[in-house]
Amino acid sequence: MTESAAESAAESAAESAAESAAERAAEKGTESPPYSGHGGHSASLAPGAPRPHSSHWGAFTATTHPDRGLEVTADPGDPDPSPLQRNLPAALDPRSRVLRPHIRRGWLERGPGPDPARGADTYVPVSWDTVIPLLAREFERVRAEHGNRAVFGGSYGWGSAGRFHHAQSQIHRFLNCLGGYTRSVNTYSLGASRTLLRHVVGDDAPISTPTTFPVLAEHTGLFLCFGGMPAKNSQVSAGGISRHHTAAALRAARARGARFVLVSPLRDDLADELDAEWLAPVPGTDTALMLALAHVLIDEGRYDEAFCHRYCEGFDTFRRHVLGHDGSAAKTPRWAEEICGIPAARIAALARELPRHRTMISLSWSLQRAHRGEQPLWAGIALACLLGQIGLPGGGFGHGYGATAGIGAGSLPYKLPTLSQGTNPVADFIPVARIADLLLHPGGTCDYDGQRLVYPDIRLVHWAGGNPFHHHQDLARLRRAFTRPDTVVVHEPHWTATARHADIVLPATTTLEREDIGGAKEDAALIAMHRIAEPVGEARDDYRILGDLAHELGVGAAFSEGRDERAWLEHLYESWRAGLDPRYAPREDFAAFWGAGRIALRGRRERHTLYADFRADPDARPLPTPSGRIELYSRTIASYGYDDCPGHPTWLPPAPEDGAAYPLHLIANNPAARLHSQLDHGALSAASKVAGREPVRLHPADAAARGLRPGDVARVRSAVGSLLAGVVISDALRPGVAQLATGAWFDPSAPEVATCVHGNPNALTRDTGTSRLAQGCTGQLTRVEVEPYDGPAPPPPVHAHLPPPGP
Repeated sequence: MTESAAESAAESAAESAAESAAERAAEKGTESPPYSGHGGHSASLAPGAPRPHSSHWGAFTATTHPDRGLEVTADPGDPDPSPLQRNLPAALDPRSRVLRPHIRRGWLERGPGPDPARGADTYVPVSWDTVIPLLAREFERVRAEHGNRAVFGGSYGWGSAGRFHHAQSQIHRFLNCLGGYTRSVNTYSLGASRTLLRHVVGDDAPISTPTTFPVLAEHTGLFLCFGGMPAKNSQVSAGGISRHHTAAALRAARARGARFVLVSPLRDDLADELDAEWLAPVPGTDTALMLALAHVLIDEGRYDEAFCHRYCEGFDTFRRHVLGHDGSAAKTPRWAEEICGIPAARIAALARELPRHRTMISLSWSLQRAHRGEQPLWAGIALACLLGQIGLPGGGFGHGYGATAGIGAGSLPYKLPTLSQGTNPVADFIPVARIADLLLHPGGTCDYDGQRLVYPDIRLVHWAGGNPFHHHQDLARLRRAFTRPDTVVVHEPHWTATARHADIVLPATTTLEREDIGGAKEDAALIAMHRIAEPVGEARDDYRILGDLAHELGVGAAFSEGRDERAWLEHLYESWRAGLDPRYAPREDFAAFWGAGRIALRGRRERHTLYADFRADPDARPLPTPSGRIELYSRTIASYGYDDCPGHPTWLPPAPEDGAAYPLHLIANNPAARLHSQLDHGALSAASKVAGREPVRLHPADAAARGLRPGDVARVRSAVGSLLAGVVISDALRPGVAQLATGAWFDPSAPEVATCVHGNPNALTRDTGTSRLAQGCTGQLTRVEVEPYDGPAPPPPVHAHLPPPGP
């Protein structure tokens, strides 16, 4: 079928769908007109004038020039602006953009249904007037034949720092207007943490309201940093950040005399200027090291026994386990040395040093993104309990310092403007990292936090915001999973791998092409995000796409409430302002706020000590746990009977892998040159590539043993898959460790050479959960071999940033 014939067929199908939709609307008689578009409000700004905007990596102003393109200027008040702003101009590059709606040829010609060609097919461009009625008809079919639980609403929320154009809120609101959907819970970043913390301390306060950096800078004498505090991660924050203060706070602590000990296989997980002692354990063995530190404290009587009995539940059980009185091995430093590779004498000396300082046990998010990831977080909390400093300024534990710019920055005592998602009447859900299982095994089961979940039979996947072909593990398996539904719909600005595995691709605007309100509860500014540029091609924002689709399906009034984009922004702002305590409510009305470009938010608490109230009076201010105390032994978790997550912190060896075939430990951490996979084709990200591919770092000894030199193209293999990457050699890694950042756009265009020829590490990682308790992501660590590329010269080109071939 030619392109024109294919489009004509789609138009014919759309006509009948449009007629039936019009009949339904006429019968209801109450349907509002479809969303009316942008309204051109930014036209009031002079052409070329700098316009305020915000992103996950900071506030900025931008100007568009016909000859120079987009020029971005960091907020002049930001003491440490993020270099990620260099990637922003690529957002408007039409070469990678989805310029029109597209329908996969196989779906267009054969109709909905499982299709192994999904992910390797061609696409036919169609009009918006064609695709909206066609998609509405497919929604009607799936809901009528299979019910709303057969619809999966996928989104991850990182698409924009705006409060209104938050893709996750938009798509969930739309699907709830239709009667609900199967949803996901938790995140790839914190899947194990949030579930475990609910049992151990009752909520996620260690993440949402940790001890703030000004308190740490003034009081902490020793920072024991498991996983470090990488400067690259502290440049970003969900909802945006107007001031980056993390690096300055750590420098202030060091200048005051604080000592830093880094426990990580990567030396650059802490800034060189902090002069940290570097302990480089075998990856994934932090729990064993923590239990050995605990053994020294308990065995030598150096722990705070009064704190452990007053503020903790199950301490005696934990103590018996550490000392080996429960039939297990005693967790001595010598026992730990055999596991983690840190000398026993150094472990013992460090343990004896901890009580002599006001010590902060810092636990990075990376620790729990691995097999049995619940255990290092729980063991780190237990170690802090032994020191007895929880609730004291500068002491205790923190979870995620350096993970984002907002952790430890303080928080506002009120919520920010938020778009209501409505109520989802469908009860079905999955832990987010089980998406491939859901699609591949309808009717199958999954253990999760004491429940036995049954996977619904998903027939329609609607994804807006997020890139599962970045976040998920074992991408070859995910590709198979995406072939099973009847229909996959994706909103995307760019031709990412997720878009290339969809049946219907709807071109979405980027944040630069929209108006919004930017703000985060950790920041003291609200940003008027003016539109910087007109939409590229025929791109539309998610609100307009979903509003038009809702109108076609007869729920447009419920979805839009009669408001266009600007009316929603004003409504969200004014209703939020009216509901605030007068001490905090902005004086500026919406017009004044929009004209000013930003306003200061009052009341942010910059000095806060986690659990200070609990420490002062644990009876009057108990924790929201069953015991009201910190649960070093959880009867609830123990009752589940999970052998992969017992009722107290335990060293559980990772899943067995063939160490002879794959002798290197690969660390797949967050990238320094982009946020996740966003704008991988941007200037900063592109400059970080080696031989056009994502760099893999090796220790000099490991590179030499394999005959690899800087700049070589290497093949990296695991038991799951393979990839090509560019070689970088550095002594900032423990020998036996390789490091390859996440976020390179997945490129399976040469399967005869590698699963991914661009260097996405999730082509290598296993698709298994942390444990039956949390089912979190385990993508941080895997076992690999790295070898010189010996295929045809030159290696296959990378197609990830180019549009797919046409019909």
